Amino acid sequence: MQNVTGLRTVEWKNNKVKMIEQTKLPNELIFVEYDDFNQVANAIKTLIVRGAPAIGVSGAFGLGLAVLQSKATTRDELLSDLEDARKILFATRPTAVNLGWGLEKIMNVAKTGETVEQIRELVISTAK
Repeated sequence: MQNVTGLRTVEWKNNKVKMIEQTKLPNELIFVEYDDFNQVANAIKTLIVRGAPAIGVSGAFGLGLAVLQSKATTRDELLSDLEDARKILFATRPTAVNLGWGLEKIMNVAKTGETVEQIRELVISTAK
């Protein structure tokens, strides 16, 4: 997500999620990076990331991290790991419509993959 100043509220960079630490605004502009979907879940829950679109994108990126973190070797194992991550991410803000939408979009795309590698590629490319 990019605003008129050119700053991105949240972005995927080098297989990490980078976002503005919004609890520090307006006094400080601090960026945080996460490489674990649980960290993204915590950022959503603790309002480090705010605003419906940014929360939705953060959830999708969280699933991108989850697909990278998974040690699954089969399609079913990977989809199960993603579903577990989806539940954790969704529980952070269950009434956030954009979060639910972003998570479901990624899950629906993941289910079209036939192999572990294809699912990983689909999830990351869709989240971006």
